[in-house]
Amino acid sequence: MIRGIRGATTVTQDNEQQILKATDELLKEMIKKNSIQPEQVAQVIITVTEDLISTFPAKALRNIEGWTYVPVMCMQEIPVKGSLKMCIRVMMTVNTDIEQDKVNHVYLEGATVLRPDLSVSSQ
Repeated sequence: MIRGIRGATTVTQDNEQQILKATDELLKEMIKKNSIQPEQVAQVIITVTEDLISTFPAKALRNIEGWTYVPVMCMQEIPVKGSLKMCIRVMMTVNTDIEQDKVNHVYLEGATVLRPDLSVSSQ
């Protein structure tokens, strides 16, 4: 079965070091909470809000051992008025036997407000 696993986090500044650190933390938590192996992943889509322009957060995935061949793409989030700023979002498409209601979506830092009903912290 193919499942989408969501995650999001925020940073306080638009700089490469902070974006990569936050993205690394988010990805590793998503991987750990869902027991994901790179071979299970069809693709990873990472979006950032328009205020984050210092680096491609996909670099963080490339630094995780074993994830070299997983397709990853970065995009800009739609700039909706009043939406959460300084936000990095991840959609990981995974082949897994996990039931849909058992998927652990991960929301960290200021992004916990996005989907508290699906967040690991609320389960």
